[in-house]
Amino acid sequence: MKIKTKKQNADGLVRLETSGELKEVLINEDFLHPNDASVALCFKGKDSSGIIELTTKELEIINKEIAPKLHLLKNIKILKFEK
Repeated sequence: MKIKTKKQNADGLVRLETSGELKEVLINEDFLHPNDASVALCFKGKDSSGIIELTTKELEIINKEIAPKLHLLKNIKILKFEK
């Protein structure tokens, strides 16, 4: 997983790139407020770690964008060559 973000601070625009492995997926449910449910993607890399929280609406948007293109990811073979 690669993460790229940028943030405005007093010095100007700061860009941050990090990478890591997805370690855990947490589903946060609230029985009293079901519209406030969210999904947390927990990742950890060599020098970084973090949590990405997505609302159910954001997940629906991602699913809507990816579902029609999912057939393109099937039947992919990775070939490794030695030099």
